[in-house]
Amino acid sequence: MLDFFNQATIFGLMGGLGLFLFGMKIMSEGLQKVAGDRMRKILAALTNNRLIGTFVGLAVTAIIQSSSATTVMVIGFVNAGLMTLVQAIGVVLGANIGTTVTAQLLALKITHFALPAIGIGTGLKLFARSKKWIYGGEILLGFGILFFGLATMKGAFDPLKGSTAFHDFFLMVGDNYLLAIASGALLTIAVQSSSATIGITMALASSGLLAFDVSVALILGENIGTTITANLAAIGTNLAARRTALAHLLFNVLGVLVILLIFPVFLHLVDSLTPGDPNFVIRGTADAATFGAAIGDKPNIAWHIANAHSLFNIVNTLLFLPLIGLLAKLACLMLPGKDEMMEFHLKYIDNRVLNTPPIALGQARSETKRMAHITLEMLDGTMAFFRDGNEKHLTALDKQEEIVDLLQKEITDFLVNLSQKSITQDMSRDVASMMHIVNDLERVGDHCESLWKLAGRLRDLRQALSPVAVQEIEELSQKTRDFLAFVIDAFDRGDTTIKSKSSFMVGVVDDLEDTLRNNHISRLNTGECSVQQGLIYIDMLHGFSKIGSHAFNVSKAVIGDK
Repeated sequence: MLDFFNQATIFGLMGGLGLFLFGMKIMSEGLQKVAGDRMRKILAALTNNRLIGTFVGLAVTAIIQSSSATTVMVIGFVNAGLMTLVQAIGVVLGANIGTTVTAQLLALKITHFALPAIGIGTGLKLFARSKKWIYGGEILLGFGILFFGLATMKGAFDPLKGSTAFHDFFLMVGDNYLLAIASGALLTIAVQSSSATIGITMALASSGLLAFDVSVALILGENIGTTITANLAAIGTNLAARRTALAHLLFNVLGVLVILLIFPVFLHLVDSLTPGDPNFVIRGTADAATFGAAIGDKPNIAWHIANAHSLFNIVNTLLFLPLIGLLAKLACLMLPGKDEMMEFHLKYIDNRVLNTPPIALGQARSETKRMAHITLEMLDGTMAFFRDGNEKHLTALDKQEEIVDLLQKEITDFLVNLSQKSITQDMSRDVASMMHIVNDLERVGDHCESLWKLAGRLRDLRQALSPVAVQEIEELSQKTRDFLAFVIDAFDRGDTTIKSKSSFMVGVVDDLEDTLRNNHISRLNTGECSVQQGLIYIDMLHGFSKIGSHAFNVSKAVIGDK
């Protein structure tokens, strides 16, 4: 076995990497809670302007600290039809720049602040009363754990300074930049985090184990490796979403090839923009004291690596921003075909964004709105069948009923999974309210099914209701529809000021049902209606009344009373 595979190094690397990833997760969750709904609004404001799309990708990635997560979200939006391929590519370009913020943070020589940050962050998280201070504590705690993990990884590599095998390995890699790029890509695919592998590269280089040119070649490979996450996420999505993931891969691979053609010039440019000699090695105790590092370390190289990472992505974005259309066409050529519309599937929800709760909640809201409008269409279809008895309405209604049942199950499962994530109290209340809305909408669909089956019984009996009874059913159904449409519109707009009008409208439906029920009893007494027809009529009145009750429940959830 090679001499650098010793227990201390392996355990130190495993523990340091675990702390690094855990710290990044906590910090990201804290940042998302502070950002709240603003992140969803940023994405909602996206336009066809590719420059704005790039800034959106940059901003969102800076918040969630992961270009892979942003790209996965974008793939979900394209899959749902909320974003075009060209829009998505613009956001991905920005995400590549946004992820370099993490590398710049890692280059700061603030590792000695890691433990105080952990202590202060833990104190704020446990004892602060204000939400903002608690979330700030999470950010600080994650920040501290991240840097402590980085320091642990660096410490694990320190014993390797004297390893001949280790130096020989990287001398071999240094003689072949393509091998270094491939190594960086494979490492990122294995770890599933380019920020983590960049941290490992910085730790290796800072310990004096990597030359600057080899470090940059590894960084280029890590930029390719991070696109694999998006391509894995695109498996099972529609054609446009798969093209988005492919465009991300093409963008980074082509960018790396361009930089390789001018690699010495690129290295010189980074060196000229960054103070200090990247390959300077601390040789004596005086230098060690000056730089606050150990003998054999390279104190300047981390910042050079961070700047190389940033400069690569900035140059790449500037290069390809005017060529987004061509990149989209290339992706279409490589993945030809035409998407087929699928009715029985989730349009907006994507389980891959559960780790970004504000976005996930927005997706659940959009899917629930879709479900609400389908139930309204079901009520319209039910009344159309009541009027003309045409079988074509039943075909559409059966399909809509299946879709509503599917949406109720899938949205509920999604919300349950979301509730188990680290979310704010406000988001937790929103999740609970949406669960109520989804269940009530599903019950509306069930009552519509009961109503069209009752109408079918009337048709099979070849007995029509009296003209007066038909007119009454039409009147009650219209009042019920008006109420349901009003509540759905309020949910669409996020209007929480509907309490008084909702109470009035449900009262109208209930009072009208009582009146019509009494009218019907009078007709039964005078023999105007048969008992069999009368039972169906009463059941239909009850069905519309129950739809009104569930619409009222939805209104209470919309205003936060449920």
